[in-house]
Amino acid sequence: MSSTKNVNRLRLVLLLGAFSALGPLTIDMYLPSFPEIAADFGTRASLVQLSLTACLVGLGLGQIIMGPLSDVHGRRRPIIISLILYLIASFVCAVSPNIVYFIAARFVQGFAASAGIVISRAIIRDVYSGPELTKFFSLLMLVNNIFPLIAPVAGGSVIAFTSWVGVFVVLGTVGLVLVILATVNLKETLPAQKRISGNFGELIRGIRTLLKDREFTGYALAQGIMIGGVFAYVSGTPFIYQNIYGASPQLFAILFGSNGISLILGSQIVGRFTHVISERQFLRFGLLLSGASSLAALLVILLHGPLLALVIPLFFFVASIGTTSTASFSLAMGSQSHMAGSASALLGLLPFLLGAFTSPLVGIAGEYTAVPMGVIILSTSLLAILAYFGLAHKSQASYSPCS
Repeated sequence: MSSTKNVNRLRLVLLLGAFSALGPLTIDMYLPSFPEIAADFGTRASLVQLSLTACLVGLGLGQIIMGPLSDVHGRRRPIIISLILYLIASFVCAVSPNIVYFIAARFVQGFAASAGIVISRAIIRDVYSGPELTKFFSLLMLVNNIFPLIAPVAGGSVIAFTSWVGVFVVLGTVGLVLVILATVNLKETLPAQKRISGNFGELIRGIRTLLKDREFTGYALAQGIMIGGVFAYVSGTPFIYQNIYGASPQLFAILFGSNGISLILGSQIVGRFTHVISERQFLRFGLLLSGASSLAALLVILLHGPLLALVIPLFFFVASIGTTSTASFSLAMGSQSHMAGSASALLGLLPFLLGAFTSPLVGIAGEYTAVPMGVIILSTSLLAILAYFGLAHKSQASYSPCS
């Protein structure tokens, strides 16, 4: 009986991991192609980075729409429809005649991919709670964090044999496979009697209720601001590694992908030791680690240090994301069983909207300086610390002096 339960658990985590992996695949796989896309369209680096911004806006806005919709219509139907839209948008990206069409198609692609992220998290909350929720989410993060390792390497390999267009053909094919998997294997986890009304006003009131929850908002802001900083790193490193340090697209993919190991370590440590160390302690540690490592990265940039000296603090900066995202998700979702889709949507909205804001700022001073990236990741780390200690931590202290 136990082995059957473990097999079903593994199948669920792999299926949900595949859905939520659309986010990192969509974001990371085309990163090695940035210089080639800029040259092919005859445009500036900042406009190519704007395509990442458009994708992130789509991912953010899509979650705030698809999360509540899944609370109304269930989890299965919205995710299947979104996956069909994703594969269409991916092929449109591949045939875009200019950067404007490409940016628009990237927005739609991100919007469609958002359902995989937000609904997979809501499904977890439908099925699990408490420490089991944290453990399962850490398993999902393990599967999900493999893709930041694979995606840039795969993208670099694709453009070694073809152009950047091939990257989006591959993404479209992935979308087709996921449509088939969802249709065949995904079961509905939100029964009709547990769904909320489809009244738009009620959905808005539910979101307002979540935002008025000081503790939930503190966790959401801490996670969102931190990941906003990560997107500055994601947007900046393709040009920093390749244009400033002279790395090839393949070397960039390896360096960028190796930092995915730190994401895995950060998230798995939380899942493995959550019965010994509380999620709040892990969250505090992750926030402090992000502050220290981002400060070190900025110092290396200002002192014009070698590539290795920059890669090391960025490794620990990304590791802090694995820790904070796992812990903050579990803490924020733990008390939101009646609005899991809406709560998951809000947790997903902030990172992508903030990432959409920080991504183009990285290139504001040109392609040959890393200072904006260093300033942004340090600033977001400090703001995330302030958000947690100013909202979530204070809220907890008011209920429990021992926290």
